[in-house]
Amino acid sequence: MRFGERTRSGTNVSGWTKRSTAGGGLPAVEYVIVAGGGGGASVGGGGGAGGYRSSVAGESSGGGASAEAAFQVVSGTTYTVTVGGGGARSTSDGTNATSGNNSVFGSFTSNGGGGGGSGANNAPSGGGSGGGQRSGTSGAVGTSGTSGQGFAGRINGAYGGGGGGAAENGGTDTNDFNGGDGVASSITGSSVFRAGGGGGSSQGAATTGGDGGGGLGGVGGGAGNGTAGTVNTGGGGGGGAFTGPNTAHSGGDGGSGVVIIRQPQGTKFPTTLTGSPTQTATSTHIIWTFNASGSIGWS
Repeated sequence: MRFGERTRSGTNVSGWTKRSTAGGGLPAVEYVIVAGGGGGASVGGGGGAGGYRSSVAGESSGGGASAEAAFQVVSGTTYTVTVGGGGARSTSDGTNATSGNNSVFGSFTSNGGGGGGSGANNAPSGGGSGGGQRSGTSGAVGTSGTSGQGFAGRINGAYGGGGGGAAENGGTDTNDFNGGDGVASSITGSSVFRAGGGGGSSQGAATTGGDGGGGLGGVGGGAGNGTAGTVNTGGGGGGGAFTGPNTAHSGGDGGSGVVIIRQPQGTKFPTTLTGSPTQTATSTHIIWTFNASGSIGWS
């Protein structure tokens, strides 16, 4: 393969090698930055979704915010990309789950989702979206999310409320236990939901993780352990079930985040690229999907 040559199969581009002069000028890039989701609690709340920030024109950021402005890259600058891991579940009643970790692209940061609260006096963590809560007034909104990134978790006094999602509060569908939905984006060329909150603990039927269809946020345990949030979507972990005295079940871990960057076709290719991002293409854009931390820069 010649220096700077690319090969294409359908919409996928492979075999890219470093080239500093491909295309025209430096790009103004669009991004979706999703932090790691919070862990789900044992006999408690679902984890909050990782913070969600987007600059894709016509789409939404988390927390009901409009898309941010596209980012004009600067020649010779290397931008750090950090993909936040999901928070750890709690495995015993009365111990909160941990929050997810932040995701970063250059100067833009999405905050990790809040861990679910477990036990009668343990408030959940805030974060990109807030974790669900066990103690307090059922049906009330709990710990808030970060403005422009996500929504609050829900409270269920007896067991555990759903974690907040990027698109809505936990339990918004009138069921305290269900996680808040995520936001859909077509930055990669097809619509994908990300950053759904984890379903809270219940006693009986399993509760739904939020994404508009179930599955990004972990499912809360109906008669067992909560499931994990989906990796590289920032989903919150599901809360573990309560099925009787001394039968506390584990929550699920939060899902790791993702950083997606796209540039218009015909603009310069990156001259610095680490972390092995996936490279795909549409007729109008080149897309870089980071499922692990790395860096990117143009000259």
